[in-house]
Order: sequence, then C-alpha cells, then structure tokens
Amino acid sequence: MADEEFIVVIGLEVHCQLDTASKLFCGCSADFRADAPNTHVCPVCLGLPGALPVLNKKAIEYALKVAKALNCRIPEEGEFCRKNYFYPDLVKAYQITMGDNPLALGGYIEIEDDAGNPKVVNLTRIHVEEDPGRLVHMGNKERGHYTLVDYNRSGIPLIEMVTEPELCSPKEARRLLNKLRATLEYLNVFDPDKEGSIRVDANISIKGHERVEIKNISSYKGVEKALTFEITRQKNLIRRGGTISRETRHFQEGKGTTTSARSKETATDYRYFPEPDLPVIRVADWLENIALPELPDARRDRFMSQYGIAVNHARTLTGDLHLAEFYELVAPIGAQIAASWVADILIGELNYRDMPLSKITSHTEQFKELIVLVRDQKITDKAGVEVLRVWLDSLDQSEKIESPGMIVERLGLTRESGESFRGIVETILANNPQPVADHKAGKKGALNFIVGQVMKETKGKSDPREIHAMIAEILGE
Repeated sequence: MADEEFIVVIGLEVHCQLDTASKLFCGCSADFRADAPNTHVCPVCLGLPGALPVLNKKAIEYALKVAKALNCRIPEEGEFCRKNYFYPDLVKAYQITMGDNPLALGGYIEIEDDAGNPKVVNLTRIHVEEDPGRLVHMGNKERGHYTLVDYNRSGIPLIEMVTEPELCSPKEARRLLNKLRATLEYLNVFDPDKEGSIRVDANISIKGHERVEIKNISSYKGVEKALTFEITRQKNLIRRGGTISRETRHFQEGKGTTTSARSKETATDYRYFPEPDLPVIRVADWLENIALPELPDARRDRFMSQYGIAVNHARTLTGDLHLAEFYELVAPIGAQIAASWVADILIGELNYRDMPLSKITSHTEQFKELIVLVRDQKITDKAGVEVLRVWLDSLDQSEKIESPGMIVERLGLTRESGESFRGIVETILANNPQPVADHKAGKKGALNFIVGQVMKETKGKSDPREIHAMIAEILGE
C-alpha cells in the first residue's frame, strides 16, 4: 500500500495539574516536588478507612475557567464517580473522577493544519479528577530491581481534556498541545515549569484498523516522536499483512519507541458508579463570577492591529505568555524591529543555549539598548547578532555583564560608512571576475558571494544594502 492510502486518525487526552494550594479532596499541600516522598499525605489521600473527601472549590473554579476559554457547554449538574482498577500507585484501588456527567461538554481549539490552513479541533469533554501517586522504578521498566511508590502526588487536582479523533498528523498534535499550553498559561491555572504538570495519552489508528493508546507522554516533543514511531510501526505491520491489536503502549523516551503494556480496557472494565461521599455539583451561579483574561488569539489580533506586525510574528510572540509580556516591554522603541528581533533572533539564540526567557527579563533595558543600536544604524544586523551572542553568554555564565554599547566598543563593531570600504569592494570585484560575469549574464544572486566576502573583510561593520548599491555604482548599473 502507498502512503497516501493510509489515513491517520489521532485523538488526545490531555491531563493538566491545576495549580491549587491544596489537593482536590483534602488539605494536604500540593507543593510537594522539593520534599521527601510520602510527606504530603493524610488519611484522605491515602484512602484510609473512614476518611471522607471534601471538594476543593478553587479546583472547580479553575476547571470552569478552562471550559469557558475553550468554548465548552457547562451542564447544570456534574457528578463524581469511582473508576475502579488496581495499580500500585492508586492507593484506594479506585480513582475519583467524572463519568457520564462531566463538568463540561464540547468546545473546540483552533490550530493550523500541516498546509497552514485554519483547522478547528473539537473537544469531547473536560472533567475533573484526582491524580494517582507516582511510581519510581529503580533500574528501568524493563529490568527494574524494584519499584518505590510516592503518594505525595496522590490527590492533586487534574483536569482531563479529551479531543475528538480529528488530528491527522503528529505535527498537528504538537500544534494543538502548544496552543492548549498557551491558553492554560494565560488563564494562570497551572505552572508549566513543574514536572508532570501536563501529561498526554494519545490514541492513534490507521483508518479501518484498531486503535492503540500511548500512555503518559510527558513532553510535547515526546508526543510528536511517539506518534511518528507508532504511525510507522502500524503502517509496516499492515503492509506485512499483520493485524493491529487494540492495546495500551508505553513510550520509551530515551529510545523514541513504544512498547506493548497491556490489552486496552473498556469503560465496563472500570465498573464506574457514583461517588457516594460527594454530592452532585451545580455550578451555574459560579460562572457569572469567572472572568477570562485576554487569550492568545485575542492578543495575536491586538498585536497585529496595535503594533502593525506580521501575522507570523504575532503568532510566535503570543504563543507564550511571558514572551508576549516581554515583547510589550520592548515594543515602544520600534514595534516591527522589536518583533523581528524577539521572534526571529532572540528565541533562536535562547533555544540554542537552552536558556529560559526569565534569564533576561531583568535585563530588558540592555536588550532594548541593543535594538536601538541596530535601529539607529550604529551597528549592522550582523554585528547586532554577534553582540547578542556575547551578551547572552555573559548572562549564562554569570560573569560581569557588559552592556551592548560596551561590547560594541570593545569588539570594534561600530558601523562604517560605505565610502570607507569602497577600496575593499573594488579589490574583491577585481579578484573575482566570474561572479561579476555571471551577474552580467543575468544569473540571479551571483553577487551574493562578493557581498559575503566584503562582509567578512569588514568584520560585519558594513551593511549588505550599501554593498549592493556600491557594487551597482562601480559596475555602472
């Protein structure tokens, strides 16, 4: 079978830990990551006999905030139930979650498909549930010597957002997760810097064949890699005449592969029934008091209208709350040049160094100084990039931080006027007759080599536009 005959169908179940002060059904602190195992526990989150859950109202308010932002319908009643299964990290042997009466139904998320066209991905539901504990495998999952259980995470409030099976590629899935993460960050309901704050179960199938679930993927890049591997595995199995088994698989992050874990359960296997210790919740009166902030799409549109920047820059800058806030601090010195430097250059340099944006937010004035030097043509774009790299390196190494102006002076990167390097241009033209001949013959881009040589010789102090103009003048064009 050719690849075009395979239609990929993907649905996601996204679990987000809500950033409340306490757990979902007890008063234990939810800030447990820096503390010893099993120190944030009580009879309720340990499921001891006679312990009764008490619902955390703030968790429900956060969940409603998300539901409103994602255009969901909020039913009049929601109901908790028990999902029964045995696993070592589930201390009660059941999880308190929501079944047929979830907190929210429907809704949608707008993304772009792989061709760059707008696409709406519909949601099935959003419900609230408690997180289980955490297993720590000593060794590895395949050959672990033993496994430890930490119940500090047990009872942390989660929302699960379930999409319809409408995604068609791993890249679409990652774009949806990026959009969802940005929305949750704007809503201030979770902490993206906390380990495990978002985890994903991905359901994937080749149309006409059984569905496979990949459990507990902990990174956006991991989701894309897991789905890419699984698509290839399923296609190859179908080509060989094999059968796709309905099963649950685990993603091995280090290897980039999925491995079979168990046959896939169905809803009846979990024996859902209403949680007898919690009443039905009615939230209609709460909705009026839940206000939404400016969300990513609205901020993107405002950036385009207020600052006059291109849609690709606006989309990049508003895809992260802190990046959007940083840009608005820089924009007054020149909205378009600031957008280009933040979205095209700064992000790339930070990603290369694996440096968080927070590292430079306390030095915003120095970054603005750099852009002003470029804007006012005191240095060239190329010299500006070099200054940025030196500046970021000093921040990263916690050395004495030089201002961009000091770096320019120390490295001698001040821009020189065209006349000062006319002799260099003439010499390089005379020594390279072939690119000149190619240019005169109409070969597009033939002079780029000449320009590059001049830039190299002038150590980035010359501007490519001036070089092109001077070459045209020398060649009598």
